[in-house]
Amino acid sequence: MGEGKDYVSRADELGNIHISEEVLAVIAAAAVLEVDGVSGLAANLGSDLAELMGKKNLGRGIRLSVCEEAVTVDVSILVKYGHVIPDVARAVQEAVLSSVEATSGLQVEAVNVDVGGIVFDKDEPRKA
Repeated sequence: MGEGKDYVSRADELGNIHISEEVLAVIAAAAVLEVDGVSGLAANLGSDLAELMGKKNLGRGIRLSVCEEAVTVDVSILVKYGHVIPDVARAVQEAVLSSVEATSGLQVEAVNVDVGGIVFDKDEPRKA
């Protein structure tokens, strides 16, 4: 395939299908950003450690670990102030799971959500 990219390969009756892990990360990121209460993706604080352990850092906020045809997704998010964190995290898990499985045909084993912070609306005054 070349150019140092990692691919997930699966056999099909007509041949092989190769999906770049970067494509899976983009699919997951798009799903996360559509969830109500998510302000954005957070930086991966442990990305250097993860790369040493063999996991690929595919961009800010998303990390993938692929084993055969099963994918584990680690997501780091920023939550908008006023939203219930466990509800937002659960919605992120469901969105990523359905999006990645529907578009790639791969099984998602787990979606781990790390909340990296809370984002306050700049227009809304905070109570002391």
